[in-house]
Amino acid sequence: MKYILFSILLFSILSLTACSNQDSQEPVNKKELLISSAASLSNVMTELVDTFEEKNPTITISLNFGGSGKLAQQIQQGAPVDVFLSADQKWMDMLDENQLIVSESRVEFAENELVLVGSGENDIKGYSVQDIDFNRFDQIAIGNPDSVPAGSYAKEVLDSLGIWENIQEKLIYAKDVQQVLTYVESQNTDIGFVYESDLYSSGINKITTIDQDWYSPIVYPAAIMATSNAFTEAESFISFLKTDQAQAILQNHGFYN
Repeated sequence: MKYILFSILLFSILSLTACSNQDSQEPVNKKELLISSAASLSNVMTELVDTFEEKNPTITISLNFGGSGKLAQQIQQGAPVDVFLSADQKWMDMLDENQLIVSESRVEFAENELVLVGSGENDIKGYSVQDIDFNRFDQIAIGNPDSVPAGSYAKEVLDSLGIWENIQEKLIYAKDVQQVLTYVESQNTDIGFVYESDLYSSGINKITTIDQDWYSPIVYPAAIMATSNAFTEAESFISFLKTDQAQAILQNHGFYN
């Protein structure tokens, strides 16, 4: 009788252990996908990636954020990247011209708007950008126009207003749009140019949304890198960006399409 009871107990323990191990097992052959993404997407990418990985348990994503120009230059220099998400067409065009992306994989998945923000309350809130006297401010934060799309769009605005050359000494260049936000939020600069979507993750004060006639359309392209070793997985992620589910997530973070 004792032997029978012992056998039953041992069988139960082994069964529970086997079930526990089976439940805790990770999917086999998990593939890593390396994505370089514009800094302005940093707040929305966490939700996009979590949703995608939940639907694709055999794929894990690693993210690298930065100014689109800096990321494109890293890719040009041989950085291991599978997918590039840019905040403008210019840097994706550059990679395409150098045959560094799979041209057929390129899609546009989001759009944005440029806004002017300030630190604290401001008596020019609601003004049109052409009615603002930029000479009244000591420091103005923009992304470096040479590598940060938000800075390039801001330069277009200031050029269109005819004041770019006159306010050079007031401009504080940032490495990406997130740094512009930091400068304004910490009151190290009086105002700054960022994206509408940046307001969804910040308590910063919006002065005005800038009329889109003053700058080029802000369009976000995505593409697979020609050197990618995870083409199928990269293709799945880019297809996901165009789904209703992904588009809803982007819209909840201030983007549109």
